[in-house]
Amino acid sequence: MLDIAIKGGTVASADGLFPADVGIENDQIAIVAQTGALPPARTEIVADEMLVMPGVIDIHFHVRAPSYPERGTFVTESSAAAAGGVTTVLEMPISNPCCATVDVFESRRRLGEAESLVNFGLYGAPGLLQQDEILGMAEAGACGFKIFTHAIQPGREDEFEGLCLEDESELYEVLEMVKETGLLVSFHAENERLIQLFGNRIRRTGRTDPAAFVESRPPVVEAMAVAELAVLCDAVNTHVHIAHVSSAAALDVLRRAQQAGLPMTGETCPHYLFFTAEDMDRHGPFAMIKPPLRSEADQAALWGGLLDGSLSAITTDHSPFTLAEKERGLNNIWQGAIGAPGVEALLPGVMTEALTGRLTVADAVRFLSSQPAQLFNLYPRKGVIRVGADADVVVYDPRPSGTFDSSKWFSKAKAVERLYNGRFVQGRVQTTIINGIIAYRDGVITAEPGTGRFVRP
Repeated sequence: MLDIAIKGGTVASADGLFPADVGIENDQIAIVAQTGALPPARTEIVADEMLVMPGVIDIHFHVRAPSYPERGTFVTESSAAAAGGVTTVLEMPISNPCCATVDVFESRRRLGEAESLVNFGLYGAPGLLQQDEILGMAEAGACGFKIFTHAIQPGREDEFEGLCLEDESELYEVLEMVKETGLLVSFHAENERLIQLFGNRIRRTGRTDPAAFVESRPPVVEAMAVAELAVLCDAVNTHVHIAHVSSAAALDVLRRAQQAGLPMTGETCPHYLFFTAEDMDRHGPFAMIKPPLRSEADQAALWGGLLDGSLSAITTDHSPFTLAEKERGLNNIWQGAIGAPGVEALLPGVMTEALTGRLTVADAVRFLSSQPAQLFNLYPRKGVIRVGADADVVVYDPRPSGTFDSSKWFSKAKAVERLYNGRFVQGRVQTTIINGIIAYRDGVITAEPGTGRFVRP
């Protein structure tokens, strides 16, 4: 007897859609059969007129646990992920202390295993330039490494020590060291010297309005960092991944590097695809993200980059903060916390675009599941509905339409969400299954902390 039978649905894959029933035994997909052909099951999910999709893999996710539980914990933010149809998150190494050593890495792994409702991977921070620690984190199961190419923000030294490298020689060294692991390095690409140039120009005017933040980090800041990384990638031949590509200028540099045969990939985020700098004017610090929100032309370029293959994934950069931390920027934008939550809007937001014609449902699966799994060597265990794959499955009902109501979100940071609230959404996550366990169904979290597992390449 099967543990779970999903009956009457349409399986959505990166290659297209087809009607099929899906049977789950233990933690794996056991059967993908023609409609009506499944044997009995202990639990049955009727998925008539619904889409049965591989679970979403959010490859850029922040909890920062256990440092700031007031912002969010593995329990709260993984609950939010499950509610959004995200079955695996890859967690960035910003913590206190920074996840730059094997000891910190193992401690965070143990915490995630105890608390996370969804599967999780961990990036390491290689910026201490200690080869033993880099190799040790890789051996411990790091999904990849992360570096910021700008200076540490004052007051956050403990969180970022080992994460920020602005010197070209150090960036070269880190690529050399990581190359031995075979893993990628994800870069937050903004050039520190240009940040200082434009930031100082703006600050000298005395401006503290939201638009001042946008103007302090124009696209050239991002594009210059990507160009520098392309030169270093060419020299060292280590996989360079550009996080949260936000501008046409940065995308153009990345595309040229790819056309030259360099091992470079990139991702973008829903906030760059759905919102512009005008939303920063409306929402102030609540829309304060770095790189900042851009223009409609940049937005159109990013959609083009996804569809032509220059960008591999859509991911959230989910970044929870408290209301007080955001409100500090209401009268002076420079004092606001930078980052916003969004994991509960990832799948519904992208599916809305698919169901209304901007892209196909198969495209949505590619950008949210199959290509992220391939990028981090999790495929075909994850990212596909196939016999033998992990039973990480989402049942998505495309029929209801409405608007996002972030007051009902599970994220501890829901109070600071302003961008999505009230935005049109087509469809909803009906059920999320993680490792063969129903974790979310009809608006209710049904799994316990610890349901998620640590995943490694």
